[in-house]
Amino acid sequence: MSYISENVIPGNYGKIFGTDANKKEDLMKVKQHLLQIDGIKEVIFNDTYPKEFTVHTTKVVHISEIEKKVRALGFHAVPKGFFRL
Repeated sequence: MSYISENVIPGNYGKIFGTDANKKEDLMKVKQHLLQIDGIKEVIFNDTYPKEFTVHTTKVVHISEIEKKVRALGFHAVPKGFFRL
């Protein structure tokens, strides 16, 4: 694993995660919990199936922190590849 694959790095691209949360209220819970992590400034849900969300940060955030926060709600957050160019 590399530094880029293990962390969400600040910038315009963010990091995309897949999730099994589908209901609107579940997605809002995920968003609220993720915004509690120091350094996360924005969580955007993409209109895709399966559901995906993009996390933007103000500082480096470990992907494992995001995965643990979402797992505590009973859902999964799976990082998807590297950022698009």
